[in-house]
Amino acid sequence: MSSDELPDADTGTITKAKPKTERPKLYRVLLLNDDFTPMDFVILVLKKYFMKSDAEATRIMLAVHNQGAGLAGIYTFEVAETKVYTVNEFSRRHKHPLKCTMEKE
Repeated sequence: MSSDELPDADTGTITKAKPKTERPKLYRVLLLNDDFTPMDFVILVLKKYFMKSDAEATRIMLAVHNQGAGLAGIYTFEVAETKVYTVNEFSRRHKHPLKCTMEKE
């Protein structure tokens, strides 16, 4: 009998214990300030890739501008990694140095 099989005291049958599922780890996706990327481009990125409203995109863009970084969203590892790659590629293709990074929550 394996460690995940437990005898049922009432019926004498063996039942499998349910494995415990863990919540996936979450990652913060950040946009970093630079001296060259236009504010309108940052807003475009936030709306296009993070589905932010005009008001929320503007608020985050101002945080990037004034505080050096802005939180674009919190995602599971795979989603965060994809967003970081996609935003960095989009910025590079449009010749802007805007950087997107992720960090563990």
